Amino acid sequence: MRSSSLFALAGTLAAAAAQNMSLCDKYTTALLKDNNATNQYTLLTLLVNTVVIGNYTQPNKNRVPGILAPGEYMGEQVNLLPYFNGELKSSNRGGSSGVSINFLDDGGAAPLMMNMPANSTDSNQYFLLTHLYQFFGKLLDCSGYSTMNFPKYSGVDMASAHAFMALSPSEFGYFVTQVGLAATSFGVSSSDVSAVADVLNTLFGYRCSPKTTVIPEMGETLNSICQNEKCPLDPNATCDAYPNKGIVMEPELAMANATNGTGPSSTGMVPSGITTGESEFSGAATVERAAVGVVVGLLAFAVTF
Repeated sequence: MRSSSLFALAGTLAAAAAQNMSLCDKYTTALLKDNNATNQYTLLTLLVNTVVIGNYTQPNKNRVPGILAPGEYMGEQVNLLPYFNGELKSSNRGGSSGVSINFLDDGGAAPLMMNMPANSTDSNQYFLLTHLYQFFGKLLDCSGYSTMNFPKYSGVDMASAHAFMALSPSEFGYFVTQVGLAATSFGVSSSDVSAVADVLNTLFGYRCSPKTTVIPEMGETLNSICQNEKCPLDPNATCDAYPNKGIVMEPELAMANATNGTGPSSTGMVPSGITTGESEFSGAATVERAAVGVVVGLLAFAVTF
């Protein structure tokens, strides 16, 4: 049954190899030496920021374009930037249709390159990035999660967050690939990247997936991120549980300079080929070098953010 496979995948993440440590704790120890909540949050900041804008630290083991850069997945061109800069009415603010919100409204790439989510703490960009740190922190089972130095996830369920995006299999696959490339760039092993990729695909890569507990304090939630009609239907599909029986319309283009002040803008958002800065890590050389190609191979069936 699919529920059994979910538990098995969660167990894979929770027990990182023979060290009996979560993936978060394992790589915090390997890269930052002291395994505490502060360093765990730093690790998730480095990982997520790299997923978003691509390489910006040294050393790094492979190139990461980042999800804001246009790319290709399984022969299809992908451009995720319009979902982030307000170009599309794809954000969920509780209504019956999507709205335009610029999630790159507080410095764009500049603060991310300084290991921060944004320039301030009251912007769309700040809330998006910190929610990503928190969500992935729980997904990777950080032991310091939900403590003073690693706040628990305070966002909404994944199905609601992506309800008006109509993300395609190629868009989802491109996102998961960037997660894998970011991880390998820091030296995460191929087997650990595989485990994370499997979890992301199983939990979020199917259409009409039934409720599952991802964030324990939230209980069972709907989690389908890939909701486009091209996305593979979950073997245990419960489309009736989703708005409009799981049918999602393509988001409309938003007008620039919209009245809510979140119209399209991409100036300074996407760095190009950033590899500047001093090494962020101690002990990074002890981490196993991973083969990047395994990510693409494992995600051949995958279906973004």
